[in-house]
Amino acid sequence: MTLAFIFPGQGSQEIGMGKALAEAFPAARAVFEEVNAALGQDLSGLMWGGELAELTLTSNAQPALMAHSVAAYRALEANFGISARDAAFVAGHSLGEYSALAAGGSISLADTARLLRIRGNAMQSAVKPGEGAMAALLGADYSQAEAACAAGRATGGACDIANDNAPGQLVISGSKAAIDVAVAWSQANGVKKAMALNVSAPFHCALMQPAADAMAEALATTTINAPAVPLVANVTAGAVTDPEAIRVNLVKQVTARVRWTESVQFMVAQGVTTTAETGNGKVLTVMQRRIEKSLNGFTLGNPEDLEAFAKAIKG
Repeated sequence: MTLAFIFPGQGSQEIGMGKALAEAFPAARAVFEEVNAALGQDLSGLMWGGELAELTLTSNAQPALMAHSVAAYRALEANFGISARDAAFVAGHSLGEYSALAAGGSISLADTARLLRIRGNAMQSAVKPGEGAMAALLGADYSQAEAACAAGRATGGACDIANDNAPGQLVISGSKAAIDVAVAWSQANGVKKAMALNVSAPFHCALMQPAADAMAEALATTTINAPAVPLVANVTAGAVTDPEAIRVNLVKQVTARVRWTESVQFMVAQGVTTTAETGNGKVLTVMQRRIEKSLNGFTLGNPEDLEAFAKAIKG
């Protein structure tokens, strides 16, 4: 068995996430305490007993999801002796890439929390409310998504493929007028389902350039080390260990497409047979079934998950 740790992105948040881990494992509890201190906020209190609308704010959701992911990872390492060194790769979807880098020892936990607070605020403020949009194109192939985006850009607005999540599951992002046109084109040209998404900003498109600039400034002074194992980067869908390449990719990632389908295919081509989705939910595990049915997927979100995974790995 060849393992990869994968880390979920925004949209997987829910009230209560990570609480059972903190109650069961001191290593997990320490992660939440360190993130709270780094942000000067009782983020874990919000995660465990706050309002979902507040948790879903991009500036809260991003560090919260990372905290849960790293708490699960550190509990697995401390209590079951399994870590990134037992894996071939780490990878994460969008903000999950930061979780992967924190777990892999590339960026400190406190720095990761602060970076994601900056990233969340910058992405939220890059485009005025109502001016941007995102849409899912279900059943579309890549050429159809590109044609839909071209139709959208004919309005003069931005329109890009934001996420290549799995075959037949593409997401586009840009100005609202352009996305509306792209959705209408898709509906008229054989795409099974094209629908607007309820999101707070148009992520991973050209309109996010102000956020990319903010991240370039923040990352310039952040210490980045080589991760314990190679990171499969969103923007290249290939393995990277060089700290300066990681820094450049994290800036590009804000405006670039998340090449998740290709990332999973790359890992499979390198011999990966098993993934461990570390953090809240099972979105990536479900998506990978559409990419490569042979992959064996575990989810690591609560104490029972960690115990079952450790038993499967160690026998």
